[in-house]
Amino acid sequence: MMDPLKPDTLLATLGRDPDSNAGLVNPAVQRGSTVLYPTLDALQNVRREYGRVYYGRHGTPTTIALQDALTALDGAAGTIIVGSGAAAISTAMIGFLSQGDHVLIGDCVYEPSRKFTERVLKRFGVTATYYDPAIGAGIAALITPRTRVILVEAPGSQTFEMMDVPAIAAAARARGVVTIMDNTWATSLYCKPLALGVDISVQSATKYIGGHSDILLGAIACNAATLETVRAAFGDFGHHAAPDDCWLALRGLRTMSVRLERHHATGLKLAAYFAGRPEVKRVLHPAMAGDPGHALWKRDFTGASGLFGVVLQPTTRAGLAAFVDGLQLFGMGYSWGGYESLCLPANPAHARTAVPWTENGQLLRIHAGLEDPRDLIADLDAAFARRAAAEAAAPAP
Repeated sequence: MMDPLKPDTLLATLGRDPDSNAGLVNPAVQRGSTVLYPTLDALQNVRREYGRVYYGRHGTPTTIALQDALTALDGAAGTIIVGSGAAAISTAMIGFLSQGDHVLIGDCVYEPSRKFTERVLKRFGVTATYYDPAIGAGIAALITPRTRVILVEAPGSQTFEMMDVPAIAAAARARGVVTIMDNTWATSLYCKPLALGVDISVQSATKYIGGHSDILLGAIACNAATLETVRAAFGDFGHHAAPDDCWLALRGLRTMSVRLERHHATGLKLAAYFAGRPEVKRVLHPAMAGDPGHALWKRDFTGASGLFGVVLQPTTRAGLAAFVDGLQLFGMGYSWGGYESLCLPANPAHARTAVPWTENGQLLRIHAGLEDPRDLIADLDAAFARRAAAEAAAPAP
């Protein structure tokens, strides 16, 4: 008997069944809404369950192939595919919440998660408490009799704090609270939230699974206790994932390991470059030795992606504009995880409550793409030179 397959092999083989696909290596793109039944008995007795085709909105064989691949990769009971990462988070949360319930949200989460909590959940009578990402097992003190969900994200969006995921999950499980982790940064390859005790792992497949900035998808990997609840919420809200996007995500899986290795390596090279610049106050990257979250990252993760943060020394708007406007290889855009590098000015202050953001320097969110890091560093050298020239030319206050 063979030993369990290694991650790279799983990525190359999961979700494929050439014998049922005329011998072709890749599954077909199967689009459709209507599924026909040959008899009344077949119609009335169709098993409307996870992993079966019975109506196109719930998935075609293309969707199911992606679900099966991610389920195996995450060690889950099942995976639900939806149209975006934001939809994955909201669907996972809403299935477990009713009027009067309470949720705990990490103060550093993806901003659309916070907006969903403030704009939708509160409107329907769900209250929220935002917690310090460093809380660890101390989260037990915030759990109330009405707490139903704890949302975890590690590292945090924009500010990249690590959380003690196993400690939070253990405290939640002891009180019967569902934990949901946004695992987009690390993907199912570099972190296994369910193995850390989390109930549901969500990620934006738009990012590293797709890898080419040309799809929108979200994935919800569930343990056995939560799968049917999430599946019901998926159906009740009429979610759907396009088969063409699912096919592209399957294609992206095949190369995700080699791409992530490059993102990881280039990200650390750029982080080290920024750390050596006098114009930089702080680099926010948990895979760097010396980062406050490095020990947790090293314990729970097997790799890093290309996304991290940089806090510049205080600068003028003209200096910031000179820096970013002339970049040749770094684009400015609100996604990440594709082959292209990005540099996005950000301000997390308006989305923090438990731990206010007090840095007076400009935060840049950097995504290290697949370009040669020497070229990226040359582009940044020129950006810092433009910034210095712009600030030197500014009139004295």
